[in-house]
Amino acid sequence: MTANFASGTIWTGDNLAVLRGMNDACVDLIYLDPPFNSNRTYEAPIGSKAAGAAFKDTWTLDDVDVYEHGEMADRNPAAYAVIEAARQAQGKSMQSYLIFMAVRLLEMRRVLKPTGSVYLHCDDTAAHWLRVLMDGLFSKSAFRNHLIWKRIGNHNDGGRFGRTADHLLFYGQDIHRNAVRIPLSDQNVASKYRHSDERGAYSSDDLTGPGVSDGEAGTAWQGWNPTDIGRHWSVPRTGDYARWIDGSLIHGYLKEDGILKRLDLLHEAGLILFTSKGTPRLKRYLEANPGQVPPDVWVDIPPVNSQARERTGYPTQKPLALLQRIIKASSDEGDLVLDPFCGCATTLVAADRLQRQWAGIDLSPLAIKLVDERIAEERGLWGGATALTEPPKRTDLGELPNYRTHRHRLYGEQEGVCVGCKTHFPFRVMEVDHILPRVKGGTDHPDNLQLLCSGCNRSKGGRTMAEWRATQ
Repeated sequence: MTANFASGTIWTGDNLAVLRGMNDACVDLIYLDPPFNSNRTYEAPIGSKAAGAAFKDTWTLDDVDVYEHGEMADRNPAAYAVIEAARQAQGKSMQSYLIFMAVRLLEMRRVLKPTGSVYLHCDDTAAHWLRVLMDGLFSKSAFRNHLIWKRIGNHNDGGRFGRTADHLLFYGQDIHRNAVRIPLSDQNVASKYRHSDERGAYSSDDLTGPGVSDGEAGTAWQGWNPTDIGRHWSVPRTGDYARWIDGSLIHGYLKEDGILKRLDLLHEAGLILFTSKGTPRLKRYLEANPGQVPPDVWVDIPPVNSQARERTGYPTQKPLALLQRIIKASSDEGDLVLDPFCGCATTLVAADRLQRQWAGIDLSPLAIKLVDERIAEERGLWGGATALTEPPKRTDLGELPNYRTHRHRLYGEQEGVCVGCKTHFPFRVMEVDHILPRVKGGTDHPDNLQLLCSGCNRSKGGRTMAEWRATQ
């Protein structure tokens, strides 16, 4: 689906209204760094680029539209159950925070392409609840990683181990592994590549796999048979190392089907060594290693320090390197990246560097100023972000007929029963109503329509169904 907004757009205001105005399935990657429910107030220091930026991260039911919780019972019962469990276990503050997050994550799921991915940045205050919530919203099968990012060094927390890490909940598609590879650590090289010859450092690797085979994989070669030790030949033919062998040492190696023939080719090229007991082993050269895909614990990206050029002073600023890894892992050039809590716009700057399209949302207009300043520093000539306050209007619904034309269809589907009072009425007293009012982002789409009797419709007015039911 095509986005109904231009790349380079930043909205100032509540991201829920903006998300509700976006077309279905138009975003390739979402990164969000929302409030963490940390029970703190954050402010940027005077004199910094982000001076004036501040937000409160303390939650009560006064801070959210609590009626959205009731709507969640119909829209996503799993999410509703998680929120109710959080209220029972941790009280109204966590309940309020999860209501705030759930309604926004539900819209993010809608605007995300089926091939897209989402990364939610949080800390250990609510990571466990957010993960279960996202299982319900995005499905457990979409879960990829619970990533840990070490953001600070040693930290002395009284009565417990030091809290030094943030969490990233990753749901979506498989990553682009080669785009995020990092060099092997010195410790890794020293422990694995302990041998060397004229080609350089190498490790000694097994040429067999567990279990015996009746075919060629279970026959003898150079007087040694893997069957004697309950194994079979497992000679590389796919993967990075086999491709390196084919491209650097034995041209045509990948096309060779015969196991024993591949062993002969490896032996002739000096890629096999024999132990003192005559067991053949494969030389795996360090030169051929393309680097490692980062594990799920990231300790190699430092936080933004006080002297860093990229530092803006924004209270919860994340390093560009962190966002660049995420964007490389889960998007391609030209893809659309969305940050609905864009703050000091690090995601948008990183996306711009990597030739992605981008858009952001933030309560503060300071995000627009910061992204313009940061991108202008790199690009020089930069026209600036498109600053909007009005949410976009969906264009993916087509030319919808007047919503009242659904009256007959709805009467049949509801069998003449009013959704409000559950009473059967004649057709003439039933009226078409928006479940989510248009003033709150609702549309004339058939899925957002219902029939109420004239009495219930007048009583409900411009409220959502959840708001109205709460007063009955």
